[in-house]
Amino acid sequence: MKRRAISEKRDLAVVRDSRASSVPKTRATAEACGKKRHSYRPLPTEFRSGGFCYRQIARERNAAIYEQIFEGKEDSAAFEVIRIRQRDGFHIDGRFVEPAEIYPRSESWGVDGFTLTDKDAAFAKLREINTAGRRLAL
Repeated sequence: MKRRAISEKRDLAVVRDSRASSVPKTRATAEACGKKRHSYRPLPTEFRSGGFCYRQIARERNAAIYEQIFEGKEDSAAFEVIRIRQRDGFHIDGRFVEPAEIYPRSESWGVDGFTLTDKDAAFAKLREINTAGRRLAL
C-alpha cells in the first residue's frame, strides 16, 4: 500500500515536470530582451539646430530625408539624406536615458549623412541607401 502511494506521487511529479518544461518561463526584466527588441524613441520630425530648421519629408526603413531651411530664408532649401542609427539606453548621474534613434554626427557625414540641393537627387540617394542596407541584411 505504501509502495503504491509513492509510485502515484512520482507519476504526478513527472506529469507536472513535463508539462512545466513545455511552457518555458520568462522574466520581465531588461535582460530578457535582446538588443534588437528595444523600443527606440524615434527621431523628431521637426527640429532647429545651428540656425536651420529641419523637417522630415520622407522616411523609408532606417533612412530619411530632412528639408533644411536657413531660418528666415525659405528659398534656401537643401536636403539632408541620413542613415538613421540607434543607440542603446544608458545610465548617467543616477537616471536612465531611454534607447533612441540618432541623427548622424558631423564626423560621419559622407558615410551616414549627405547634403544635396536637388530634391530628386535626395530621393535617389534615399533609394540608394535603402538598397545598400537591404543587400547588407541578406
